[in-house]
Amino acid sequence: MIESLLVANRGEIARRIIRTAKRLGIRAIAVYSEADADLPFVAEADEAVLIGPPNPAQSYRNAEAILAAAKSTGAQAIHPGYGFLSENAEFARTVESSGLIWVGPDADAITAMGDKINARNLMAAAGVPVAPGTTDPAADLDAAVTAAAEIGYPVMVKAAAGGGGMGMGVAVDEAALRTEYDKVRAFAERMFGDGSVLIERYFPRVRHVEVQILGLADGRVVALGERECSVQRRNQKLVEESPSPAVSPELRSRLLAAAVRAGEAVSYRNAGTVECLLDPETNEFFFLEMNTRLQVEHPVTEYVYGIDLVEEQLRVASGLAPTFDPDALTPSGHAVELRINAEDPKRFLPGPGVVRTWVEPIGEGVRVDSGYTEGNTVTPFYDSLLAKLIISGATRDEVLERAKAAVAAFQIEGPKNNVPFFAELLTNEEFLSGAYDTGIVSRMR
Repeated sequence: MIESLLVANRGEIARRIIRTAKRLGIRAIAVYSEADADLPFVAEADEAVLIGPPNPAQSYRNAEAILAAAKSTGAQAIHPGYGFLSENAEFARTVESSGLIWVGPDADAITAMGDKINARNLMAAAGVPVAPGTTDPAADLDAAVTAAAEIGYPVMVKAAAGGGGMGMGVAVDEAALRTEYDKVRAFAERMFGDGSVLIERYFPRVRHVEVQILGLADGRVVALGERECSVQRRNQKLVEESPSPAVSPELRSRLLAAAVRAGEAVSYRNAGTVECLLDPETNEFFFLEMNTRLQVEHPVTEYVYGIDLVEEQLRVASGLAPTFDPDALTPSGHAVELRINAEDPKRFLPGPGVVRTWVEPIGEGVRVDSGYTEGNTVTPFYDSLLAKLIISGATRDEVLERAKAAVAAFQIEGPKNNVPFFAELLTNEEFLSGAYDTGIVSRMR
């Protein structure tokens, strides 16, 4: 097993990884920016290294500073968490060429799945269903208009190098396409350094369902069930649950088999997620993208399958067998994750500030993965995620009842937060029925 691990991230995910590392007897090393010096993850690490000012480009995305920290502390491996450098193939390659262990898929898999057009084409070749769309970037606006006419409106205009719900727009006709194409292309060039754009069929009513996969050290790829991720704002997830209330046993079998084929197509190792769109009317699903990293919502899978995904990541990176029997995976119960963000509960606009009160809920089936505590300052430099409230139980109904109590008990004062939104969601009949889709938040607003 790896003996020392540098966590190249911050906040709740850094705490999460550090917790497992220390349980396994692994020396845990944190890196932090000047803005994060007082956060819990820094104090909880066995060693912590200041790597730069608040600007992520000068700290958490500063590969040179992170590698220097690894060298100075004698770290054996680097875990990137999610975001920042987690899906940066060049960084992964540099880590390994420096003689360190990269806790994640290899650079070739990251590269293959990082470009959405290339990923779509790879998946189609592997027999994974893909939505109607372009097989090459739309070179210019005229090409986009031609492609959209062939696919049929409405269409999704999407940055080929995008991710995290960013760099997307919907066009219902040619006039809208002309506006969205220029907007998405400019955004993609600015944010990702790549203005390539693809055009896909847009489904007005759709569910977002994903499958957790794990590429094992012996070369096998296994699927650890699905997660429902349809409660979203601005194409970014707010709630995840497993299993999905929309997925029948027959559909689950098809989904998981397709996800395994997706992983095998790129010889995938370590944790990854195959994201799909599900048409609730026809039960057809289509490949959306693959996230070549640990997901924010991984805890719901951990509860349903009774495993620690970070531990499994570390075992794969160490060349060890998993803690479970890959041929006898048996899910049990239900789990839901609520993303507690520093944003107002109506328009979801960021609201940083000093945490004056922080009281976490406790109780059976309640887990809180938090990045902050009382007295900390939530700055505007990073993602608005404050904590993840994870609820587990025997049934969905039991979990939702526990969630209502946990949300009512979660006290945060100082930064704006979306806890009141979850109190509203947990009384929403559409959500409670399980028959919701990605439009549920807009209908609530």
